[in-house]
Amino acid sequence: MAETEIPEDHPRYASLLTRHRIEAGVEKGITSRQGLIAQGRGEAFDYLLGERTLPSADAAARAAAATLLSAAHPVFSVNGNVAALVPAETVELADVVGADLEVNLFNRTEDRMRAIADHLREHGATEVKGLTGDGEIPGLEHDRGTVDADGIGTADVVVVPLEDGDRAEALTAADKTEVVIDLNPGSRSPRTAAIPIVDNVLRAVPNVTAHARELAGVSPAERREIIEGFDADAALEAAEDAIRNGEFETDAKR
Repeated sequence: MAETEIPEDHPRYASLLTRHRIEAGVEKGITSRQGLIAQGRGEAFDYLLGERTLPSADAAARAAAATLLSAAHPVFSVNGNVAALVPAETVELADVVGADLEVNLFNRTEDRMRAIADHLREHGATEVKGLTGDGEIPGLEHDRGTVDADGIGTADVVVVPLEDGDRAEALTAADKTEVVIDLNPGSRSPRTAAIPIVDNVLRAVPNVTAHARELAGVSPAERREIIEGFDADAALEAAEDAIRNGEFETDAKR
């Protein structure tokens, strides 16, 4: 079934759309097969969260927008799942906040790197970093530690959606301010981040963009107030509480 053939009034439309995009990503050489497993795990957490953006996640998205707009050199790190799920949305956010796009992969091959870069260009990107690989994140021996020196290497703020915890920790240790998008509030990645957005990336990226457009004209002092007023621990606790104590209703349509 093509993406355009999925009826929007289907009760599982968002889930079916996500699965289709990941499957298409695998076929196109963008997403690894392991990405299918990661997506399934994320979907389970989204189900427990009620497949909605929590108020705490919206507050995190607003703080993320303020942080990106205030950054000297923001970079959006793109892996296979992100490229498959939200390519146009990622390009739009980067454009709104003036961020670089950089491909970074756990299973790094030149073919996949080029395929993802080309995919982002097909969705409007003009420049995509990551293929040079002339920089390194200290403390990571795997290929995920390979970055562009003029990209993530010199970034002050990095958006790292759907990322592994050890890389998130290494970026923090390298004095990068991290915005992490992850559906599991217990994962190391959001717990390491300055701004954890516990939400589905399909909702989170456009939400950050909407907040960025809203905050584009406000003063630096107002943005700083938003950033300083955000409580990462409280956001994680709110997401965990929604999972542990939220109403879980059996719905045959799901």
